[in-house]
Amino acid sequence: MAFPSFSDALRVWLRIGFLSFGGPAGQIALMHREVVEQRRWVSDARFLHALNFCTLLPGPEAQQLATYLGWLMHGVRGGVAAGLLFILPGAAVMLVLSAIYAAFGEVPLVAALFFGLKCAVLVLVVEALLRVARRALKGTVPWLLAGAAFLALFLFGLPFPVVVLAAALAGLAMPEAFAGGGHGRAQDGPPALLDALIAAEPGRIPRMAGAARRAGLAALALWLWPVVLLMQAGGLLGDLAWFFSKMAVVTFGGAYAVLAYVAQEAVEGYRWLSADQMLAGLGLAETTPGPLILVLQFVGYMAGGTLGALVVLWVTFLPCFAWIFLGAPYVERLHDMPRLRGALAGVTAAVVGVIANLALWFGLRVLFRLIREVPLGPMRLEVPVLASLDSLALLLAVLAGVALFRMKLGVVQTLGLTALAGLVLKPAADWLLAGFGG
Repeated sequence: MAFPSFSDALRVWLRIGFLSFGGPAGQIALMHREVVEQRRWVSDARFLHALNFCTLLPGPEAQQLATYLGWLMHGVRGGVAAGLLFILPGAAVMLVLSAIYAAFGEVPLVAALFFGLKCAVLVLVVEALLRVARRALKGTVPWLLAGAAFLALFLFGLPFPVVVLAAALAGLAMPEAFAGGGHGRAQDGPPALLDALIAAEPGRIPRMAGAARRAGLAALALWLWPVVLLMQAGGLLGDLAWFFSKMAVVTFGGAYAVLAYVAQEAVEGYRWLSADQMLAGLGLAETTPGPLILVLQFVGYMAGGTLGALVVLWVTFLPCFAWIFLGAPYVERLHDMPRLRGALAGVTAAVVGVIANLALWFGLRVLFRLIREVPLGPMRLEVPVLASLDSLALLLAVLAGVALFRMKLGVVQTLGLTALAGLVLKPAADWLLAGFGG
């Protein structure tokens, strides 16, 4: 079998871009099926090595993984093409959906539709937690590390970089404890096309490193230059550029980790949108192909319209290309170092705790109307007011759970079913509440 041409790869990356529903867990599974299992372009071991590195980076690991694999196969143009095609279909759909929500979101029927989506999102996050945990936590130490990451975030509110760095150090110090970690264990099989090419051309990766470094520096310049100009001009666009640029470098653990940080700052700090709108935006992002982090585009639109959305897209994704082009050549040289693999697997174990924290954060806000924060010395504990339980939200979340786990429906089908149920039941529930209130 011949090594795929650039045009062959383009068709596959475009296919992945249009079919990558379900957040990072589903997108990574789709990518693995397309380039590892079906086409044998990349070996399982190299795919997982790249994935663990991308998990260590700030930003969306699935989009960065596509960029990494595209670069491995066809250099800088391959990385740019794979990364862009992973983003653009979902970004176009998200822009349209954001405009519809901004125009009609408060209309009762439209609000009911998004209410159903919001309830399904909770189940999707839980499902992602279970999928990642099954593949990342192999042994006692990874389970303990995941639990420690969850407690550090939920009870103590430690910054994500601190949690991720501690996890990386733990994996570096005890690589044998994470030998089965990461997102799965490499499988034996015939040599993949890329691995065979690299074995036949040992100088391939070093030859590609110079162009990758130049592309990474160019991506940094294209990212930072508009940010400086917008900040000098001041106003809303400057605030958006600065905030989401900070987010691009200080939030780790992939899209799920980013959302908790953005929700806290955008909702409670800048007040660009409400918590309900943030949850609705996450529901929209779950219905579109592409990275779940496209929810940030929704935040930008709610704050500053189409221009705000484009600014957020620019400062969110350009750094991702920089991290890959600057880091991937060095990571490839360390492909067979056990300690590095342990560090990356430790980070992946901590990400399970990150997702668990997000699941609980969203769950409290979806199912309860009122949340109290109880200080316990250095800790802070969020406690729901039980009397504020939203029975309809609980019912729709259970429906989504049955559809996803019991009926084995896909992400899009589950979202559609729950949205339709919300469309039917929410107006009836509101009518009954108004009647009793009257």
